[in-house]
Amino acid sequence: MAANKTQDELVFLPLGGSNEIGMNFNLYGFGPPHARKWIIVDLGVTFGDLTTPGVDLILPDPTFIEEHADDILGIVLTHAHEDHIGAVAWLWPRLRAPLYATPFTAFLLREKLREGGLEGQVEINVVPLGGRVTLGPFEIDLITLTHSIPEPNGLSIRTPLGTVLHTGDWKIDPDPVLGEATDETFIRQLGDEGVLAMVCDSTNVFVEGESGSEADVRDALARLIGELKGKVAVACFASNVARMDSVIRAAEANGRRVCLVGRSMHRMAAAARSVGLFTGLKDFVNESEAGYFPADSILYLCTGSQGEARAALSRISDGTHPHVSLGKGDSCVFSSRVIPGNEIAIRNLQNRMADRGVRLYTDNDHPGIHVSGHPCRDELARMYAWARPQIAIPTHGERRHLLEHAAFARDLQVPQTVAPRNGDMVRLAPGRAEIIDETPAGRLYVDANVVVSENGEALRERRHAAHNGVVTVAVVLDGRGKITSGPQVRAIGMPTDDDYPMDEALDDLAEEAERALARLSGADRDLDQAVETAMSRAVKKACQRVWGRRPVVETTVLRL
Repeated sequence: MAANKTQDELVFLPLGGSNEIGMNFNLYGFGPPHARKWIIVDLGVTFGDLTTPGVDLILPDPTFIEEHADDILGIVLTHAHEDHIGAVAWLWPRLRAPLYATPFTAFLLREKLREGGLEGQVEINVVPLGGRVTLGPFEIDLITLTHSIPEPNGLSIRTPLGTVLHTGDWKIDPDPVLGEATDETFIRQLGDEGVLAMVCDSTNVFVEGESGSEADVRDALARLIGELKGKVAVACFASNVARMDSVIRAAEANGRRVCLVGRSMHRMAAAARSVGLFTGLKDFVNESEAGYFPADSILYLCTGSQGEARAALSRISDGTHPHVSLGKGDSCVFSSRVIPGNEIAIRNLQNRMADRGVRLYTDNDHPGIHVSGHPCRDELARMYAWARPQIAIPTHGERRHLLEHAAFARDLQVPQTVAPRNGDMVRLAPGRAEIIDETPAGRLYVDANVVVSENGEALRERRHAAHNGVVTVAVVLDGRGKITSGPQVRAIGMPTDDDYPMDEALDDLAEEAERALARLSGADRDLDQAVETAMSRAVKKACQRVWGRRPVVETTVLRL
């Protein structure tokens, strides 16, 4: 359909979460192209890995919508997982739109904004479960779903051009541990009214069957913990409040008191209690007091299931935790999945635990102690049967997930499918759904509490140094450009062996730097930049010859 510059359009624009699992950042726009009004759904983070040394948090790049900040009607948050709310405190100053969230999510948001120095500056509108928000042409109903955190919501987004069902993260759990079951009745009614498009979670699209019930996990954990002797540690995601509840009740059913280990555990427990969860439980035992309990009477609920270096479980495995220790006769239960990319860190953590004599239990050897919070194929099929959308828009997945989800939707007889990449603007109405524009969509890195471009010089240098090492050259020249001291060469991260000791290699590099200086004319010797460039090039070439690497070479020239 040809574009009409004055005609109202309904568009969907993912700027994060469509080509990765995490960093969810979705936009809906309504109006003619020159005067669209926007809502944002979720503003999350993903996490650094070995390819981003020194970077823990990665944010979506909001450049496109920042340029239209005056047209943002609101930011609606579906639930409180980090990949849905973790970027709010970092990016809100660039967007400055009111926030809408249910009570549990709002509690955690306030903490994040306080930590980010934004307390009192941000308008947070608390929406009750099942509530409605009207933002300009968007009439938004919150739909109760089930997931692994309290108060997960899908969104019914009604507009004059049709209704979009934005699922957020969800599963179908007939017996949820926390909260209500998925509101099938509402979704069926929505389907009867007519759903233009469904923007849907793709995480488990390759997994047959169903994800399983959290109630079954609670039973499995209760059985397992009842069989264990000595101290028991359980590792899970702190954000999986349903799992926290399952572990705590399984522990108490077996006569064990619970000690929360890790800041995130305490924060999530406080948020849960703020909305009336964790009722009927005994008080948690303080870390400093837990060591006085008999070994068979204590359970440690720990952060660090992904092998994070600074998390509680890693410090326990290293023997550096100030209060908690595990050893021979004790057990550690991993009630979590392995996030792709964390395999090495988790394996190293588990090996350190095993080396201490700790018995390990994972979902691989004890099926049932973990279930996913995302829908498998049978659940996806049921959601499509309830909603009956005209258009399927997969999100929350890597490229292969989105393409498989689109194919699956076609098999389910959905008339139209579009699998956008981050930055692809999809026109949902009027006319057939299609990608009509490509907008800037990238990543920002939180590097030492500074937000920088993903192509920033600091990270490029750090990657280069991590792979190739660093060599420094220092020389002192007199007023005539002659050497009075040096060149002195030092190396970081360069290999050595008995046949070619490091001292000998550094002496050879110093000679190369001196020869490079000798080749300079008198005029060039008076220029620090010329001296630095000549010595750096000579040393870098020598390193290539000696080690087959071109390290970062830093040269310092001092003059008397």
